[in-house]
Amino acid sequence: MERLTLEEAKQFYNENSLLNLGRAADSVKKRLHPDDIVTFVIDRNINYTNICQCKCKFCAFYRDKNANGAYVIDKETLFRKIDETLFLGGTQILLQGGLHPDLSIDYYEDLLSSIKSHSEIWIHGFSPPEIHHISRVSGVSIEEVFRRLRSAGLDSMPGGGAELLVDSERFKVSPNKISAECWIDIMRTAHKMGLKTSATMMFKKSDSIDQILEHLLKIRNLQDETGGFTAFIPWPLQPDNTELDEKHSTAVEYLRILAMSRLFLDNVKNIQVSWVTQGEKIGQTGLFFGGNDFGSLMIEENVVAACGATFSMSVESILHNIREAGFIPAQRDMKYNILKVFH
Repeated sequence: MERLTLEEAKQFYNENSLLNLGRAADSVKKRLHPDDIVTFVIDRNINYTNICQCKCKFCAFYRDKNANGAYVIDKETLFRKIDETLFLGGTQILLQGGLHPDLSIDYYEDLLSSIKSHSEIWIHGFSPPEIHHISRVSGVSIEEVFRRLRSAGLDSMPGGGAELLVDSERFKVSPNKISAECWIDIMRTAHKMGLKTSATMMFKKSDSIDQILEHLLKIRNLQDETGGFTAFIPWPLQPDNTELDEKHSTAVEYLRILAMSRLFLDNVKNIQVSWVTQGEKIGQTGLFFGGNDFGSLMIEENVVAACGATFSMSVESILHNIREAGFIPAQRDMKYNILKVFH
């Protein structure tokens, strides 16, 4: 299959039905993953603070520094959450937080080294906006931030803060966040320094296919350059409890974007379905629209939940959904090494 150009992708998207898009994406997925294995990871999303000066309009989680409910996690709570994760068979934590105005790189180094002293759990931490913020607050370069955080225990980086990598749209939803080019540059630096990362896309119902494809092209181009993305995760904005006057994307709209992501990103091997925003049945359906990864058990998730999405699952539910769809479930790590196959 030859690589899709922007025009070919747009034409294919506009001229084909949901099922035709799904069939095409499923064909690509089967070529990349012929073994019928669908992976998932057991982890926990730990938000070290909800204090954030970015104040994105789509976020219902952040608090001002002196607001009721504002917090910076204490180590006793942090270690309890990690111990619970390990008890449930977890292999990693997703460590993310707000852009706290007062926390310098010393705080993050201590946070990471404390976790590693407590346990050898994999730390998938900080997004490009956080890295940029730490650099700015601490007065050190992006390279120095990565060097010091890696030395303290950072293992990999999630692809958060991408939203849509189209600055006109970013400004509408997150006017204080880094630009699309800055997000890409920080990812490029991470990859060149040996950190593997994921990539994400949070799209709105009102986003055009041109804008979606612009985002996908930027991910594809950087992957050509660095090969540092292990997976891509698209999901729709959850507008409840936010400042945005947006409607919910439908399941059909989500599945069409999921399929196009699989078709366009020919150099990103893994595409993750978003049961966290769509529910388990649409997550299951996504396995026939290009998805080969069921994402995370999400022992804890706060940010999306604050916007009204409250889907949750047990390991048994994940195994059931994957098997019911006709696939073989397997637990993985961040780099997509298979840890356990559930025959």
